[in-house]
Amino acid sequence: MSIETRLEPGHYLYAIADAVESHPVYGNIGINGAPVYVISQGPLAAVVSDITEKRIRPERKNLAAHNVVIKRLMEETTVLPVAFGTIAASNKALLNILKQNGSTFVEQLDKVRGKVELGLRVVLDVPNIFEYMVTHHPDLAELRDAMLGKQHGPSQNDKIEMGRLFDHLLTQDREQHAETVMEVLGPRCVDVKQNPSREEKEVMHLACLVERGAQKAFEDGVFDAANRFDNNFSFDFNGPWAPHHFVSVALQA
Repeated sequence: MSIETRLEPGHYLYAIADAVESHPVYGNIGINGAPVYVISQGPLAAVVSDITEKRIRPERKNLAAHNVVIKRLMEETTVLPVAFGTIAASNKALLNILKQNGSTFVEQLDKVRGKVELGLRVVLDVPNIFEYMVTHHPDLAELRDAMLGKQHGPSQNDKIEMGRLFDHLLTQDREQHAETVMEVLGPRCVDVKQNPSREEKEVMHLACLVERGAQKAFEDGVFDAANRFDNNFSFDFNGPWAPHHFVSVALQA
């Protein structure tokens, strides 16, 4: 006769929250439809669901479930979001995480308490960004015309020089545009992180930490800032999100 050994399930970790502000359970909204609940250690609560897998694939359904839990938590409390796929092997391992990182977690929770993250992306909505830049920068237009006027066409060095000037002017424009936006939005934010542009047409990609009660003021500020630009610029703001860009929860679970 064989005896089956039932192993303790691991804990899939969604976020760290304040133990006092957290509910004991949050319903069957976790990965694989598992119940979401909290495990507390002192002032901290780990928001988890049980999981038997040692690793979880970043499939759409799993990512969606992870984000649903974070959104649910955000409705009523401050959270430190944990990176997708973090699994603690046991209850003991999870409590060790809370104990070893306790002071850091408390400090970060205090930093973002009562605040949300809002995003702003500004894009140059033009058919050809090089032609747009040539139109707005006479020195770039002059260099372009001089190169095209050469009998044998532009050399490789000419193209490199053109590329350098284009990149310099584009960076300069982005910095000036960011200053214009920050004149309006800066006073409405607790903190702002400027992320690297992901494409040439992206003028800026901001993550803004805002008091919960100041979201409407932030939105109004986006419209005020947009009015300082012409119709070539597209403003897109989003959120509220958990403060991903303003906390760091790097765990070895």
